[in-house]
Formats: sequence, C-alpha cells, structure tokens
Amino acid sequence: MADHKSPLGFTVFRGFAENGCYVWSPFVTKLEARLRFGNISYRTEPGSLSKAPRGKVPYVSIDRGDGNCETLSDSTLIAHALIESGDVEDLNGNLTASLKLQDLSIRALLEDKLYFYQAHERWMLNYYTMRSKILGALSWPLQVIIGIFIYKKIVRTIEGQGILKFSKEEIANLHQEIWDTLNSHMIAISRPGDRETPFWILGGDAPTEADATVFAFIASNLVCDAAPETRAKLKANEALIDYALRIHKKYFPDYEMWN
Repeated sequence: MADHKSPLGFTVFRGFAENGCYVWSPFVTKLEARLRFGNISYRTEPGSLSKAPRGKVPYVSIDRGDGNCETLSDSTLIAHALIESGDVEDLNGNLTASLKLQDLSIRALLEDKLYFYQAHERWMLNYYTMRSKILGALSWPLQVIIGIFIYKKIVRTIEGQGILKFSKEEIANLHQEIWDTLNSHMIAISRPGDRETPFWILGGDAPTEADATVFAFIASNLVCDAAPETRAKLKANEALIDYALRIHKKYFPDYEMWN
C-alpha cells in the first residue's frame, strides 16, 4: 500500500469516553479501521451528538494547519472525502466491477441488514445494559427520560424495517445465518499455513472497504455487554475470530483486545 501524508490534525469523535480500546459502535470501529488501513494517524475524543454534523457518531475534525478546520460525518462519506482529497488510497480502485459489487453487497448485508438485528438485541432484549452504557454520563432521571425516547425511536426504526413482524426465535435464526455464512466464507479464504498475516474478505492481498465493515462488526460485538447472544455466536465461529484477531494484531496493536 502506498504511503499517504496524514492531515496535520485528525480527530475522531467516537461518542465514548474510553481511549485505547474498541467501542460498541461498529461504525466508529469501521472508520478507525479504514483510517489505519490508509496510514492515517489520529486521536480520539468523545465528542457530542449536539455538535455532530448529522447528529450521530462517528464524526471527524481535520485541521490541515491553514487556519481552517473541516468537520465531516458518516463513516462511508468520510472515507469518500479522504479518497477525493488524496489523503488515503482508494482500496477498491483496482477491483473489477464484479468484485466491487461483492464488496458493496457485503457492506450492505452488515450495515443495512445485520445492524437492525443487532439493534433489536441491544435495545430491546438488553435495554438496561445498553442504556447504562450509552447514557452513563447523565443523571439517573435523564437516563430514564432520554432512554425512553431512544427506545421508542429504535422500535419505530426496526418496525419500519419489518423486523418486528418476526418472532424472537426467527430474528435470532436470521441473525445467526449471516454470521454462519460469513464464517464459512472465512474458512474458505483463510491461510492455515500462516497464523499471523491478515486475510481479506474478497480473497485478495490487501483490504477493501468491506474489510473495514466486517472487522468493525466483529470487534464491536465482542466488546459489547449488551450483545451477549451475538458475542456467543462469534466466539463459536473460530474463522471469524481468527480473521479479526489478525487484523487486530497488525493494525490495532495499541488497543486492548476483547476477552
């Protein structure tokens, strides 16, 4: 991968106060993985939803030393902007049309399908654990009030997605199918003779955009106390853990690893 000059000041606002570890949001970890794949150095801050351009995390602040500070949001749009500015390489630039379609399909499967099964588990099945983490910095009365607001918003969202038309068992089975399918694919593309070098979701020698997403969904769920069923699913799929562990060792050696 070619070297790229990093912006003078690059801050990722993650929505969580912790540093040196993965957070519960897959989109935060997706962005961080994408930056590390592109050799961009950055620092992390909690940030604030009230200051986020789209009212969500992650978002970034870029200071190039010219007196102007650029703020961007949405993990996918941030990556697009950095590619356009020449700060990072286009990981998918040399892919064939067929591989680009596969890459986009994998990202859509996780971000537009798995994400909502995940929201069901976190916010409906493990609501109090999720509320305590997300709203832990607030007073108890505010946790209760804002928690109800978030819960109702999540329910409306996943109801609109059609997920609540299924039973709890059916949702769990659909959720399981995605992880099992990904694990079977990982077994097929893994490198059993080399236990250290990362292998990539499309079977190539370098990461693509989909790898940032897949790694992020694995890592964020392994550290999320509000996703016990997903964590158990992942730990039962050894190829997924192997895939994530190799990326962790190469690109996130400074981060505390999941248990």
